Amino acid sequence: MPEPTQLRLLDWGVIRAQGADAASFLHSQLTQDFALLDREHARLAGFCTAKGRLLATLVGWKHGEDEVLLALPAETLAATLKRLSMFVMRAKCKLSDASGEFAVYGLLGATEAEAWALARDGDAVQIALPGAGRALRVQAVDAPAPTGETITPDDWAWAEAEAGVAWVRGATVEAFVPQMINFEVLGGVSFKKGCYPGQEIVARSQYRGTLKRRLQVFETDAPATVGQEIFNSADPEQPAGVVASTGTRGGRTLIAAEIKLAALESGSLHLGSAAGATLQSRALPYEIPPQD
Repeated sequence: MPEPTQLRLLDWGVIRAQGADAASFLHSQLTQDFALLDREHARLAGFCTAKGRLLATLVGWKHGEDEVLLALPAETLAATLKRLSMFVMRAKCKLSDASGEFAVYGLLGATEAEAWALARDGDAVQIALPGAGRALRVQAVDAPAPTGETITPDDWAWAEAEAGVAWVRGATVEAFVPQMINFEVLGGVSFKKGCYPGQEIVARSQYRGTLKRRLQVFETDAPATVGQEIFNSADPEQPAGVVASTGTRGGRTLIAAEIKLAALESGSLHLGSAAGATLQSRALPYEIPPQD
């Protein structure tokens, strides 16, 4: 395997959960199972409102004795930390912003492991992500940067969209139920664990066949922004979807967008308005299970 390329993700931060109840507290609040979290895997997870809408998406792993770290986009960190802290109550868990202590890197061509497998290098961790060779590396902020050529933020964003992955950003807070961004397909939801905020609605979307929107990947020749609306030519007055992640390369733009499934059946899709740039559908790199 050629040497990996890397990028310091300056738009990511880290929350520390520390205490005897750290894992059990997170288990009660997030969409994934943290009670069974081991040292060889990380967890993709979401933090939802009572209505099942995602406030944040994050990756969590064991860092030390009674300590779990959560990496997530920095633009949702402060609100997530504040809201999680409201529910700690008597749990033996202290939450804090540890972003000043850690550097988060995105790596391409770094691993052949399955998504969410975790490798340790001293205090640093490397977490395999969905998409061929992609990984997240979190290390002490004063440690040397990973070896390998530095890529651009757009290189990384393109690879994220190509992998069919979208993180909740400031523009998309409360925009999605987890399945709308294929979160359960990517390993971000446990349907066997106990209750968490929004659990009933997330479960209902899964088992009652009511999901009418999904994340899909598109290519276009115009720049796009997260949160930008998408329109269908057959129903030009109503938005058909929203951009969830996007990157550019060689004058082209790749978009992972949450879209009405019905909008894929007729007409054409356009960015920003029904007269905007046309979106060309690309295949997802993973399968979406059929609804019952």
